[in-house]
Amino acid sequence: MKRYMQDRRRASRMLCSEMVDVYWPKSPGIWRKDLANLEDISASGVCLQMDRPLPIGTHLRIAHPKGEFQGEVRYCLYRQIGYFLGIEFTSGCTWSPKAYRPRHMLDLRTLLERSADRAVHQHAEGLESQ
Repeated sequence: MKRYMQDRRRASRMLCSEMVDVYWPKSPGIWRKDLANLEDISASGVCLQMDRPLPIGTHLRIAHPKGEFQGEVRYCLYRQIGYFLGIEFTSGCTWSPKAYRPRHMLDLRTLLERSADRAVHQHAEGLESQ
């Protein structure tokens, strides 16, 4: 994805890392299965890293320890370490951290807020010591 392209997500994303099984139809009634790394997650979709590309528009299931998500491939990009697939959840499918919390999850907004609070606090301490 180009750096100048804006993030078009409707919901904020959480960075994460967890292995999940991905299933997509090979032919009617026959499913293919592969392992993927869950890179990030939001209420409306996920980003997966896989060893193989999948066509845009492919419908798939993502099995995780607490159940599964269903979605459609919206983009598939090759980067040096594999293919990154943007998956939009199908209607009625959504994610919440209460229902399923991937291992190794990081909320960048919280991290940035804490960092900004720390910087303000350090700046205020610096002014007091002058």
